[in-house]
Amino acid sequence: MENPSSNDLGISQIPPDSWCHPANKVHRFFALLLMCFLCFGSYFCYDTPGALADNFKSDSHLNTSQFALLYSIYSWPNVILCFIGGYLIDRYFGIRLGTIIYMIIVTIGAITFATGVYLNIYWLMILGRFIFGIGGESLQVAVNSYVVLWFKGKELNMVFGLQLSFSRFGSTVNFWVMEPIYRWVANYYGGYERLGVALFIASFTCVGSLACGLILGWMDYRAEKILGRRNEQSNAKPFQLVDIVHFKPVFWLLSIICVTYYLAIFPFIALGKLFFERKFDFSPQDANTVNSMVYLLSAALSPFFGILIDKTGRNVLWVIISTITTICSHFLLAFTFVNPYLGVIMLGISYSLLASGLWPLVALIVAENQLGTAYGICQAIQNLGLATVLILAGIIVDKYGYLMLEMFFLGCLFVSLISGVLIYIVDSANNGILNMSPSKRESMTKRSESNDETANLLDNQENSDQEVTDSRDPTNPNTEEPHLSQRDLTQSQSDRIRSRYISQLLPNTNIQERQ
Repeated sequence: MENPSSNDLGISQIPPDSWCHPANKVHRFFALLLMCFLCFGSYFCYDTPGALADNFKSDSHLNTSQFALLYSIYSWPNVILCFIGGYLIDRYFGIRLGTIIYMIIVTIGAITFATGVYLNIYWLMILGRFIFGIGGESLQVAVNSYVVLWFKGKELNMVFGLQLSFSRFGSTVNFWVMEPIYRWVANYYGGYERLGVALFIASFTCVGSLACGLILGWMDYRAEKILGRRNEQSNAKPFQLVDIVHFKPVFWLLSIICVTYYLAIFPFIALGKLFFERKFDFSPQDANTVNSMVYLLSAALSPFFGILIDKTGRNVLWVIISTITTICSHFLLAFTFVNPYLGVIMLGISYSLLASGLWPLVALIVAENQLGTAYGICQAIQNLGLATVLILAGIIVDKYGYLMLEMFFLGCLFVSLISGVLIYIVDSANNGILNMSPSKRESMTKRSESNDETANLLDNQENSDQEVTDSRDPTNPNTEEPHLSQRDLTQSQSDRIRSRYISQLLPNTNIQERQ
């Protein structure tokens, strides 16, 4: 019986060159915009405490440790739930439903947090940030899976960079506008109530992101019907939790970089406003401006770095370079009184370069049906570190000051650098596929496909070749042909070993997509 679903939607006759077709560049660009704005509200509301740090201390009477807990409590649920969120996407929810569920949780968390601030109830503030965290990181896992599903191939680095750019633009806008919004609200409210109202206004960005998630879900459902993705997914082996033990060592080294590198970014930004006010005697607005430069540069440069890595490849090398420059930027901020804009600009450039090169590597190492869980594991490990360090950072600042905090950040970055070097060594020992140029990686993939086909033919013909060899006249002086056949079989065996290694490193789904 004919499946009426496509006909009911009236989409089966859409030509591939129409902008309504999912394969059309205009259609995919619109989908990319929706993916970018999916995380805009989440990133905007994540840093509202950082943009209003002075006001939280004066209006809500929080000390540094209590303030740091507002960030730390965001990360604690994601130590486990971020991994579970990715697994639920892979196994049960799917990307569309998972995205909408996590976006609703983010919106509820932002409103609950604003309510706690408005009523000046600290435990309600913590509860709101906890709920916000449950959805925030799982939402990022869903968006990463969306990006790989729609843009896997040569565009992946650029798209990851652009998606990160828009997300971080949400944090940048937050640092720009929250102080003026607070001052405007102060004309009508006083005390902690004005702070709560400002946060209520900020939570509307999450409502806008939820609308983007609903539209993108409809577009993806429509694309699934037109492109027949459901049939491909139904034939794929379902992901099982036990598959995690088969993740390659390189993946776990990447996870170490995810946690140790970002420990020197997010906690620094969370406490950066007070750092610039105390060490460099900046005003609150000037401190917010310099603190937002990290996100601003990330928003501006990430797409270009993504294009650069798409053209040059060498992802691992770029990750190492960005880690080294991040170490230099923290060294300037910690041990010198050079204009802090120099160190912050270096930090923003390094951060955007690392993110553009690091996250696409996961898609090269892990198969498509495991991506949600893989990204979930990376962010779960990252949040475990952030949840612990953000509390520790507040204690270090209260007891020892910012210099010791910077020393701690530098220690984390050296661990990240060592992990990057180890990835480079391991990858170089295995033909260096992760650090290849795109053209070389593609040609090697094509050779692996050809070798697989040749190997299958040779396996089918091996018995017949043996029969021909056995039936030859032993008195025949021509013995060169059997030796050539043996050499061909030896070469084919070597080709099969090489193709098996490449197929393990590059998921079959990516290979099929380029065919």
